[in-house]
Amino acid sequence: MERDNQIHSYNHNFQLIERKNVSISGVKKIDSFDSEEFLIESVMGIMVLKGEGLELIKLDTMQGVVTIKGMVNSLTYVDEKSTQKNKENSVISRLFK
Repeated sequence: MERDNQIHSYNHNFQLIERKNVSISGVKKIDSFDSEEFLIESVMGIMVLKGEGLELIKLDTMQGVVTIKGMVNSLTYVDEKSTQKNKENSVISRLFK
């Protein structure tokens, strides 16, 4: 539990450079990810990052920092109900591709 409290004390920042490199702080966990979508739980809420050729470059769980590269098309903060629906749709769509 102590680790969870430690992450909550970090600021939440999002830096996007030329739509190709993303750095996010205040990350609690990554719920799921692939080359087109990252579902990230931050201290400020759930984030959905969508794009093309997305790759996880760095994950620092102690500092709560994530670095991603690839073409970023959108970033959205969502509520819990929308997040559950996104998870279900994402899994279902992958099964039937």
